[in-house]
Amino acid sequence: MDPRSNSITILIADDDADDRMMAQEALEECRLANAVHFVENGVELLAYLRRQGRFAEPGAAPRPGLILLDLNMPKMDGREALREIKADPQLRRTPIVVMTTSKAEEDIYRTYDLGVSSYVAKPVSFDGLVEVMKAIGRYWFDIVELPVGRRPAETPK
Repeated sequence: MDPRSNSITILIADDDADDRMMAQEALEECRLANAVHFVENGVELLAYLRRQGRFAEPGAAPRPGLILLDLNMPKMDGREALREIKADPQLRRTPIVVMTTSKAEEDIYRTYDLGVSSYVAKPVSFDGLVEVMKAIGRYWFDIVELPVGRRPAETPK
């Protein structure tokens, strides 16, 4: 992996504790050394991204270079969170990969219409999840250029 990939924070939004634990273990298994942060619903996701509430303290919410988003979460689901993120000029450039159990064609079309970068069905096995995380890591951290670093509002004048 590219050494710069270690500095890219991954933010995972998923309400299922088992899925969060498996994602963490899969990332470790494929040796992705990126910092990983978790939120449990769309409300927490937006608070994290906007550095509000418990995420307001300096360092509590490093700007993610990639968001892995589950669609079916309580309080605010992934679809609504995606809509708000893509409507916000400060957040919309952050790549978002939907990782969900839904294979519904409507969900796939709707999330792409909302601006998702990729749509991945969650694998049913741990080995499958490791392979998906390897592919995500290779693609997002070794191949593409991510809009990390300063946000436009932070550019010196």
